[in-house]
Amino acid sequence: MSRIGKKPIAIPAGVEVTIGDGNLVTVKGPKGTATQQFNSNIIIRVEGGNILVERPDETPESNALHGLTRTLVNNMVIGVTAGFEKRLEIVGVGYRAAKSGKTLTLNLGHSHPVIFEDGNGVTFEVPQSDVVLVKGIDKQIVGQVAAQVREKRPPEPYLGKGVKYAGERIRRKAGKAGKK
Repeated sequence: MSRIGKKPIAIPAGVEVTIGDGNLVTVKGPKGTATQQFNSNIIIRVEGGNILVERPDETPESNALHGLTRTLVNNMVIGVTAGFEKRLEIVGVGYRAAKSGKTLTLNLGHSHPVIFEDGNGVTFEVPQSDVVLVKGIDKQIVGQVAAQVREKRPPEPYLGKGVKYAGERIRRKAGKAGKK
């Protein structure tokens, strides 16, 4: 039995959950609406203010999908109530971020600025010139966009310059020893 899959998901106040044909789950909350289609082998139902995820049999496929489905539904509920956020830190002399309107502009030492647009359920915030917040209601999309921003200048191991996740530890290398 899946330890994660058998836990009920509490539905917070102000959140509306509907389950349509073929396990189409729609969650509406204060931050927006999330919709996702789940495997029809898994049973998803709303009962007494909780969402229950069950499996019909003990096949390996059902076992694998049980905990996954519960986690994805839980992420939808968290996304429409609190939302998800990834914090990126920019390290390096002259490296900075700026936001104007819906456009995020990054100066990362390239010959040109790198530009990202708000959209696809993701917004950018720049509280400081060396910090970028990626926010949205879909955990997967927020993580993907944050990875795309980090990909433009990943942290390098010698000086630690680049775009890194907050709390990410960069393994540093010693430079050349030089002649003596």
